[in-house]
Amino acid sequence: AISEIVEAAPIDIVVTAMVGYSGLKPTIRAIEAHKTIALANKETLVVAGDLIKRLALEYRTPIIPVDSEHSAIFQCLVGEGDNPIEKIILTASGGPFRKFTAEQMAHVTKSDALKHPKWHMGHKITIDSATLMNKGFEMIEAKWLFDVSPQNIEIAVHPQSVVHSMVQFKDGSVKAQLGTQDMRLPIRYALSYPARLESSAPKLTLEQYSELTFEYPDFERFPLLRYAFDAVATGGNMPCIMNAANEIAVAGFLNDTIAYPDIARVVSETMEHIEFIESPEYEDYVHTNKLARNYATELVKSYQ
Repeated sequence: AISEIVEAAPIDIVVTAMVGYSGLKPTIRAIEAHKTIALANKETLVVAGDLIKRLALEYRTPIIPVDSEHSAIFQCLVGEGDNPIEKIILTASGGPFRKFTAEQMAHVTKSDALKHPKWHMGHKITIDSATLMNKGFEMIEAKWLFDVSPQNIEIAVHPQSVVHSMVQFKDGSVKAQLGTQDMRLPIRYALSYPARLESSAPKLTLEQYSELTFEYPDFERFPLLRYAFDAVATGGNMPCIMNAANEIAVAGFLNDTIAYPDIARVVSETMEHIEFIESPEYEDYVHTNKLARNYATELVKSYQ
């Protein structure tokens, strides 16, 4: 029904903002209907980035990012023409557990994980932000949106959440986009691009911040971020497997079925178990998603 509405509607741009894997098929149908995509569903590119990129090129469909980090990168690239990107610096708040030890993180609760220090979001993405899986997803999304190798994507923990991301060029120059923690800015920009519409939202005032700090994430305390780099390095359907397992594990944690450390265990074990497909097509992604969800569901049950 969604596909039929998208194809028939006299509209130019489709905002794809469904949660998780569910956004894949509607996004594909919108691309095939020649609608410009304002992409707020990062999992679409995580699960099937190669397929989405091929379809966007085939149907000549622009994809404009809505995520604050990818909007920042997109804005930094406006006017740069063919100047190659040397490095993307994706910023992350670090979530509620940035300063927690591994021992402390072994005992955190759902309530703890849902206390994001900067952003007010849905429960699923808030947990992904706590584990830094969300930043892994964003790294994969950036790879496909901007044709940059993951080796040239750096994660910088920036607890003030003022610099939304940066781009470094071959001459050493670094461009950054700054703003308040307000998703209305990237949403408005995606819908009005290339124009900038006037906004009544609070503007950034630098005197509010005595300093802006950056640090590297700890891949040992946040293993899901490492799994994301592993998945995209493997390629094929591995990111799809990772995403499916994560969705099931996060749901299990939110339902008080498994503990916080079990999220990473479910994802890791599922990635090791589900059959790898090097060059998947749409039907392979559908099948992989189903297999991975089923396997992860059984793992969640076994952890009870």
